[in-house]
Amino acid sequence: MATDDKIDNKSEELAGKVKEGVGKATDNESLEAEGKADQTGSKLKQAGENIKDAFKS
Repeated sequence: MATDDKIDNKSEELAGKVKEGVGKATDNESLEAEGKADQTGSKLKQAGENIKDAFKS
């Protein structure tokens, strides 16, 4: 996986964690759900990139 992709995916995951935390703190369920969705999307992208890397090796 390209280093840029790793950084992008990790920053997206961290942003999702922040959104989730802010949603919990403000009792905003939609923001909390959006944060969880961002994290899930980021993890799926990371898994896809790991699969690509496995086939390159």
